[in-house]
Amino acid sequence: MASSIDRALQRVLGVALLADAGVAALVGDRIYDQMPKTGEYPCIEFGASDVVPDDEECIDGEVHALQIDVWSRDQGRLGPCKDIVGAARAALHEAELDLPDPFALCFVRVVLTRVLPDPDGITAHGILTVEATAER
Repeated sequence: MASSIDRALQRVLGVALLADAGVAALVGDRIYDQMPKTGEYPCIEFGASDVVPDDEECIDGEVHALQIDVWSRDQGRLGPCKDIVGAARAALHEAELDLPDPFALCFVRVVLTRVLPDPDGITAHGILTVEATAER
């Protein structure tokens, strides 16, 4: 079962992406928990997440790894997808974000980015792995 910190963190990251002018210029408001079947490209979609306990004395902490997927369709060219990945990284890496009470966000880092062609030959797939440590 995903923790409530995990869900709150996804919301906060989504709001940060939507609020960033660089990201908005490239994907508009197309940031999804799951891309709808009628979704338009380019877009950003939240993917898999992992949560590992990081408890300390009297502190209930967790380390979160969230995958954020970027999708673009430009005849298989990777450049447009790389632009979106770069904008999303700039918006999130070491961003000072706040989680709602009773949670506290210690840090957010983008620890990996990757862009690759999709097997369909027209779609590019970008991946960001965001790591965050949070406490209750």
